[in-house]
Amino acid sequence: MHTVLRSRTREVVIGPDRPFCVIGERINPTGRTKFAEALRAGDLSQVVADVERQVAAGAHVLDVNAGVPLTDEAELLTAVVKLVQEHTDLPLCIDSSVVGALAAALAVYQGKALVNSVTGEDDRLAEILPLVKRYGAAVVALANDETGIPETAEQRLEITGKIVRVAVEEYGIPMEDIVIDPLAMTVGADTDAVNTTLETIRAIRDVYGLNMCLGASNVSFGLPDRHALGAAFLPMAAAAGLTGAIMNVLAPECVTAARAADLLLGNDPWGANWIAAYRARRP
Repeated sequence: MHTVLRSRTREVVIGPDRPFCVIGERINPTGRTKFAEALRAGDLSQVVADVERQVAAGAHVLDVNAGVPLTDEAELLTAVVKLVQEHTDLPLCIDSSVVGALAAALAVYQGKALVNSVTGEDDRLAEILPLVKRYGAAVVALANDETGIPETAEQRLEITGKIVRVAVEEYGIPMEDIVIDPLAMTVGADTDAVNTTLETIRAIRDVYGLNMCLGASNVSFGLPDRHALGAAFLPMAAAAGLTGAIMNVLAPECVTAARAADLLLGNDPWGANWIAAYRARRP
């Protein structure tokens, strides 16, 4: 199954037989106090810098979040999306929990975006899925609902089934435009968290064949040497069926690990991407 994202001039295809989709996470003020302050003041210069660095580092898609307290998020997110489109032709993942902000950003986006995100709660599905359908977008759907984060892969698979049924049967959204987030939790809080995530990935792949992406940085939260943990996790997840991740593309070891997984899993024919990336790093 292939999920197709588009900008004005470029197309990115996510699928189990395609290179792992690297979604750059940096255009997000969460945990970045100076960036949040600059956005609140109307200074968008860091956005341009983040775009340029992530494009150079090899991102396929850019996540765009403008959730800054005490701002008009719809207005700010729209401005950021417009600016990003002026500086790259990569497709965008439009990231907000505010329905009005998502609607405003989708209205100015030129192409087929990935909406980040919806969950399994009835009210959230009723709010977000009509927007996804109206703008012909794809959507990231988290495998959790009003009960919180499910502890088992079976529970996450059940919520995935509900999301798929509602999206397809009630809103006519194609299966290929549903990208499931199997939920990556920090192994620092639960040593079995990654095993649960991997089990969920395998189950969703086997039952629904859907594409999946998650926040790869979550697994290492609160631990030292986070990039090493991310670099170990990504090939494991790719082998289980994960087809993309929202991740720190500025961590070269993580991007290299994802590219290595592509080659070893047969998604980089003749190692063309691996060799091209190696040559690009040579002085």
